[in-house]
Amino acid sequence: MVLDPGAAAAGGLGASAAPRLPGRHGPPLCSCPSPPAPAPGPAPRCPRGTRRLSETGAGMRRSESAGGRGGMRAAASLPHIARGRGEEGGGRRSPCLLVALRPRNVEAERERFFRASFAYDPQFEYAEPVPAAVLDKYGAASDRFVAQAIRIIRAVLEKYGTYESFEVATGGRLLSKCQIWSVIRKYMQKEGCVGEVVVQLTDDLLSQAVMMVEDSRPTLAINLAGARQHWLEGMLRHEIGTHYIRGVNNTRQPWHSSEGRKQYSLKPANPTEEGLASLHSVLFRKQPFLWRAALLYYTIERASRLSFSALFQDLEQYVQDAGVRWEYCVRAKRGQTDTSQPGCFSKDQVYLDGILRILRHRQTIDFPLLAALGKVSYEDVNRLKKFGVLEKARIPHFMQDLERYMKQLDHIVTTNGLNEEELEQLLPD
Repeated sequence: MVLDPGAAAAGGLGASAAPRLPGRHGPPLCSCPSPPAPAPGPAPRCPRGTRRLSETGAGMRRSESAGGRGGMRAAASLPHIARGRGEEGGGRRSPCLLVALRPRNVEAERERFFRASFAYDPQFEYAEPVPAAVLDKYGAASDRFVAQAIRIIRAVLEKYGTYESFEVATGGRLLSKCQIWSVIRKYMQKEGCVGEVVVQLTDDLLSQAVMMVEDSRPTLAINLAGARQHWLEGMLRHEIGTHYIRGVNNTRQPWHSSEGRKQYSLKPANPTEEGLASLHSVLFRKQPFLWRAALLYYTIERASRLSFSALFQDLEQYVQDAGVRWEYCVRAKRGQTDTSQPGCFSKDQVYLDGILRILRHRQTIDFPLLAALGKVSYEDVNRLKKFGVLEKARIPHFMQDLERYMKQLDHIVTTNGLNEEELEQLLPD
């Protein structure tokens, strides 16, 4: 494993044989063992043009102060924005789009908003102008799946009363650094990628996890505040078992470059990429509710119609914690300066969108092949099969038992109140 100084990090070195495709249409006070010394030889590097950032979040932490009106805190749930290719640099990490979209005065505006008893619309400032092309691309929200989003949210609240109760009941206790280290090590061994990803443990993230490229190496940063007993492995399935493995497989395909994608007329990797990763986050939970994806989808749709303060009030019917509501509102309103106006940043709707599309077509998708072909849409899998480089392709360990995998997808459909007829009507062939 690779220890990243200053961040209680864990990674590892080593490799294992790629699995076959299943047939189917911290601090020294810690009592845990020290990380083993790195094995000789460099870990795999990410080629230029394949770098991405991904962020996972299973749930949002409640604020630490009484009534949710306390100071700034880290969130544990919000997904991340991918770094644009123009921001990729060699060597050290360059500022990503998430940084550009984060208001530089967010803490001051939060304090002012709470002092005003939520009757104020923040006026956000940004260190650099937000690219107009980005705002244009993500300026319109969809309402296509709002009814499904609301149903999922209400199902959670009906069963658990509040989201906080759901988080404690299904996520379990927060893990110590030693326990997190142990889970990470075991998971990397399962995927045969020990040593290929640097893992950092930190309390300085606004999300549960973020996958990035730093110093030309894939790096996964994990928020200590969001690492829960029953949810941590789901986060690793999201980031390592989906994004990283598909990325590694993608580097071997003839469509690994933008030119190659044009040559093979590939559809965008999203919403398949994030939909698949989000399903893997909840795959083996006893109660695999799609709360986060649903609430993000709903919040963005409402933000497109409401001011910040009105959106904050609207969310109270689903989220009582004022600190959590603030974070969802900031997420939906990022990029805006005057938040008294309707408007949204719609990228986070991709999660529920992708989830529902995959569930709709799950009986006809070859999931191991979807992983093996790299960053492709499920819609392109069948026609790309004859062109793909499948020898030594990596398949996530949790897809090896495909019968169990498919049963878990069915369980997700049932738990979230979905059904085949509804999915077919929403997404006709």
